[in-house]
Amino acid sequence: MSTASKTQPTAIQTWIMAARPKTMAAAIVPVLVGSALALSDGHFALLPALAALVGASLIQIGTNFANDYFDAKKGADTDDRLGPTRVVQSGLISPEKVRNATALTFGLAALIGVYLIAVAGWPIVIIGIASILSGIAYTGGPYPLGYNGLGDIFVFIFFGLIAVSATYFVQALEWSTLSFIAAIPIGFLSTAILVVNNYRDIDTDRIAGKNTLAVRFGGRAARAQYAILTLGSYAIPPLHIAFFGANGWVLLPLMTLPLAVVRVRAIGQKTGRDLNPLLAQTAQLLIFFGILYAAGIALGGGAG
Repeated sequence: MSTASKTQPTAIQTWIMAARPKTMAAAIVPVLVGSALALSDGHFALLPALAALVGASLIQIGTNFANDYFDAKKGADTDDRLGPTRVVQSGLISPEKVRNATALTFGLAALIGVYLIAVAGWPIVIIGIASILSGIAYTGGPYPLGYNGLGDIFVFIFFGLIAVSATYFVQALEWSTLSFIAAIPIGFLSTAILVVNNYRDIDTDRIAGKNTLAVRFGGRAARAQYAILTLGSYAIPPLHIAFFGANGWVLLPLMTLPLAVVRVRAIGQKTGRDLNPLLAQTAQLLIFFGILYAAGIALGGGAG
């Protein structure tokens, strides 16, 4: 058997690569935190929580497929790419198949949304449509968000504020001020993942005309942004206690602060392809922070 046949991924492996499972933390963690808030408030509902989880995951995967398709189409993904393999650019999957998979995945997310609309009403219509359209518009359409320095805002809003608060809403059937506050560190850490990606690709993105914030303001600003987002996340749990009457359990995420410091130091020491491990490590930090925050909220968070 040749070396090429040994290393060539199977069809299933290729589609998993396209789905980018390492990014799924940004979809799953907000649902955990929103559900913990609902539980602490006595409103936990299993089926809406599971539907929110599946729907958020499908939107994340659909967005990943769309990014793969549009980045290749726009020339942002080339042979000089420093990040993980993109299936369209590398020729592993045809553009047409990835485009169709994008439509199918968002369609399945919409079906999940039909159930959540039946449970929670018209706000989910607005949230669902906005989430899907933004997932496409991140790299597609006449004014792609990621190409015009708006990707960071998109991630913070949709994978932070909306994801956490909407998860709470579909279970409690009312909005919670605390759900928006608790969403801030989740949005910050999700955005920090994107910052690493954009900082790593700053040179190739500049050539491709992809004007991320890293391209617009430079590497030093990107490193500072990462530090502010990562370390700033740890300011929220104490506010949870000070203004919403939670107990000390919500400080559990502070156990991960040493990991955050290590990651902030790493982005100041590495560039290019050497930043790939930091992407996974930042996603890992989001998972650890989110699980501990959800546990702390469930044990004594008290929603406001």
